[in-house]
Amino acid sequence: MMPNNDKPYHVPVMLTETVDALNVVKGGLYLDGTLGGGGHSSEILRRGGRLIGFDRDTQAITHCQNTFASLGEFSGRYTLIHTNFFSASQIIREYLSHIDCLEGAVLDLGISSRQVDENARGFSYIGDAAIDMRMDTTEKFSAYHIINEYSEQQLLKILYSYGEEKNAKKIVRAILKAREAAPIATTKALSDLVIKCFPPYIKGGHPAKRTFQALRIEVNGELDGLGQALLDIIGLLKPGARLAVITFHSLEDRIVKRTFKDASEVCRCDKSIPVCVCKHKPLVKQIGKGIRPSDTELAQNSRAKSATLRIVEKL
Repeated sequence: MMPNNDKPYHVPVMLTETVDALNVVKGGLYLDGTLGGGGHSSEILRRGGRLIGFDRDTQAITHCQNTFASLGEFSGRYTLIHTNFFSASQIIREYLSHIDCLEGAVLDLGISSRQVDENARGFSYIGDAAIDMRMDTTEKFSAYHIINEYSEQQLLKILYSYGEEKNAKKIVRAILKAREAAPIATTKALSDLVIKCFPPYIKGGHPAKRTFQALRIEVNGELDGLGQALLDIIGLLKPGARLAVITFHSLEDRIVKRTFKDASEVCRCDKSIPVCVCKHKPLVKQIGKGIRPSDTELAQNSRAKSATLRIVEKL
């Protein structure tokens, strides 16, 4: 199925708040580790910055290449690379000889609107498509393999850990029973199976939401190594430069919040010691608290409702 080109590729969340936080300097180099539709990147370029952009989705890279190329004002000021931002430190150091080279960086950790809306990508529990959920379609491992090949304990672990699904045992039993007869091959088949594990009037959104979230996180390895990736990117920032991160669910937000807190600690001594003796130096300072979308933005983009923007500045 072809993408619906009547819709924007992706609606960036908290666009102004995020790019304002970076204090874009004309000619400065910025990293967008999650290009998506290029919303945050475009605004960085419009404000005179130079850009290194990453995305693990080849469709996003192609879309941004075409979009930026059509805008002559951006020519020569961007480099787009098909990769995961977890590799940022290694890749940027291959391009640039000095370590603290970035004037700022942004990460939008949410799934792209296009990935959800393009039914064939298999991310959505609404509709019917092959179970896929790969952000990087060049990879072979998909949600199909998880559903049909993971053991009972493996399935329970990801539903509890990545979906925070209280009904995990019942869902896993249903999955195991269903796949004995035939592989579970479509999003509708899985969604219908999960729905039957809940009472008919459950509150809190679609019953399959947490199961699909857990599968997506497992397929794409979204949380393993996230904290270290943030520290690696902080290591690439110049003093005074900022990292802005947008999260969309509590699991990734906890990791970002904890990493930023640890990186900004002034003292790591035992609390029983009255005077600091560790001489620990913080890497960053936190800029404000978590920022939430405005009422105006939420009225225009309901998918922004769970977003939180967190910002740190390199010391």
